[in-house]
Formats: sequence, structure tokens, C-alpha cells
Amino acid sequence: MLAARQNMGPGIGIANPTAPAAVDAVSGVMSACAVQRLRLSDFRNYQKLALDLSSQVVVLTGANGAGKTNLMEAISFLSPGRGLRRARLRDVLRQGGAGSAANWAVAATVQGPEGPVKLGSSLTQTERGSDKRLARLDGQTVSPASLSQIIGVQWLTPQMDRLFLEGPSSRRRFLDRLVLGLDPDHGRRVGAYERSLRERAKLLRDGGGDPAWLSALEARMAADGVAVAAARREALARLQRFLSAAKGRFPRAELVIEGRIESWLDDLPAVEVESRFAAMLAENRRRDGEVGGPMSGRGDGPHRSDLAVRHLGKDMPAAQCSTGEQKALLIAIMLANAKAEAERRGAAPILLLDEVAAHLDSERREALFTEILALGGQAWLSGTDRELFQPLAGQAQFVAVDAGQATLDD
Repeated sequence: MLAARQNMGPGIGIANPTAPAAVDAVSGVMSACAVQRLRLSDFRNYQKLALDLSSQVVVLTGANGAGKTNLMEAISFLSPGRGLRRARLRDVLRQGGAGSAANWAVAATVQGPEGPVKLGSSLTQTERGSDKRLARLDGQTVSPASLSQIIGVQWLTPQMDRLFLEGPSSRRRFLDRLVLGLDPDHGRRVGAYERSLRERAKLLRDGGGDPAWLSALEARMAADGVAVAAARREALARLQRFLSAAKGRFPRAELVIEGRIESWLDDLPAVEVESRFAAMLAENRRRDGEVGGPMSGRGDGPHRSDLAVRHLGKDMPAAQCSTGEQKALLIAIMLANAKAEAERRGAAPILLLDEVAAHLDSERREALFTEILALGGQAWLSGTDRELFQPLAGQAQFVAVDAGQATLDD
């Protein structure tokens, strides 16, 4: 077991997190959320790991391929979804070595808004032998989707640097994770809508089936779809308030959802939008059934919506900004979301910021560190160069990562 120690040397111009819990300047919310103990078994390149932590900020340093991102991925499995890499469950299992097990496991003691809880996530198999994710809360088996009710976890990875240049599906996933932090039931609604979407597509490919059953399915799909769209709009309204009030080194951004259902909600009550959406689905059955292939039956709806981001200082779409400005916009969105989540839940989310400091100039790096400390939640940062994190000396716990081993590095 690694003893939990903290370097208490002098920091460089950043407030001391050992003082009373930070109060966010915008929301006025005192918050704390942190992983205190982390245990891994046969996860990626970690055969066994026991890590005890006591700091608001954790800095992982080590060479490329040492396992820094793997540690962050393990923490991301304390939330719903497929983790920060969107990996298949089987791909997370440690490969090679005589001690390799059939399953992997992540266990953690996490300080949440209402005190410490024990969370776990692991790979298991169904009776038919297919892979399944098992989630546990204080020793009891729970649905992975319910983990969002306990804590929030958000992340930025180098793969997300192209978010504004890729297709809309990546931006929808990004948006829905932000919404999940503000509305923990959002994941259930998205899942229900997508199941109806797939079921309708299959029925249409197979000839439509019973019209009455199809109508009932479309009514349920419309209700869930409108709820998804409404939750996105409400969450963005909350988020935009913090983005508009932001000051400092990170740009102000404007976020807009572009989608037919969302636009209908601008002018009509939700119940009328549901009826209009269900009628549109019924009208488009023939067209959707003739599309063929995996996209059959996937016409219009919130699964086609897109997130448009604009740099307000430059009055320019994010996609047309420089690579550095796009990175700064992503960070600005994450910080605003963390403040909105702290206001909503009473605790800021755990932030996983993989290789984020390497692409920022010294002023923006220090601004980021200051913002993180002010949030009052826990942030994990990673990088190959420890010197980049020197402003956090005495105010962060440094962990040296090397070939599947992690040691506290004072």
C-alpha cells in the first residue's frame, strides 16, 4: 500500500488548498469530491495497484506508455458509460503474464457530496458468456447508470482535440456527458430513446410488423426523445450562464444545440412537440424502411442533433479557430460545466485532464491550475514533463508512473 503523503513545500502564486474548502466565486457553493483510495486488478497494464490519496490535485508523471492514461481510464469507469477511451470491456483486461485473470476490477473510496462511499466497477460474464460490466455501491450491485447519482466525472483527452472538426456524433457524446453531470437521469433517457430507435429500425427493415405496436413504439420514442432534447437545452442554459460570466485567460464561448426537435421546443410546449415528433415518425416509415443497412429507420430526431460552439472574443466558429484556441475553448467549457455541476449537485465533478498542460503557454497553465484549485473538487492531471506542473508544488500530490507501477513522488 502506498502511504498518503503530501508535499507541503511552497507553491508559486496559487492559493493553498489545505485551507477550508474552496467557495466558487460564481456559484457560492462549497464543494468537495475526490478519490481517496484506488485499487486496480488486471486493468490495462496494472496487475495490482493500491494507491491512497489525500490531495485535491493529483499529478501523474511518466514516459509515454507508462500507464498514466490507464489510471485516468480506471477512474472514468466509476461513472456510467464506456470510459474515456470508449473501449470494449474485454479490451481493458490486462494482457500477458501468468497471473492474468479472466476479469478486471476497479475499486475506490470516493468522497462525495454526502460523505465517503465505496464504488466499484468490474468485468463479468452473463449466463450466456457475453461480457458485462458490474457496478457496486457500498458492496451492493447497482446499475452502472446509477453511478451518476453519486459523483460526477468529466474528462479531456488528446483524442478530443479534434472535437470541433469531426462529425456530430462525437460532439453529441461530449454534450450528453456534460448534461449527465447536471441531470443524472439523462443517461437513462438517452438509453431508452436509443433502444426504441434500434427496435423501430429493425421493425422497418423486417417490413414494419403490427402498425399498432409500431405506433406505440414511436409514441414512447417521441416522449423519450423530447425529454432528451429538453434536458440538453436546460443544461446548456445553465452552462451558458457560467461561460458568459467567465473571465481570465480562457475564451468565452457560446454553445447552441442544432436540431429539429430542439428548435420546436423554442416555440412549442413539450407535449405538442411529442405529438409532432410521433406524427413525423409515422409519416416517414416508408422512407426510413427503404434506406436499408444499419441506418435504416434513423431519420430525424435528437440522435441527429449537433453542438455548435462559437468563440465569442473572435466571433468565430470553433472549427475555424486555431488548434490552441480550440483547446482553450474545450477547457473553458469543462471549467464552466464543473462550476454548474457544483451548483447543481453540491460538489464539483472529478476532472481527468490527460496531457492538457503540454499544449498551453505558461500563463494559461497557471490560470488553469488556479481555476482547478478554486473549484474545490479533485482534478487529475498527467504529463511527461514534471516541470510543467511546478506551480502546483506543495499543493498537489505527485505520482510517478512507470510500467504499470505508481508511487507517490515527493
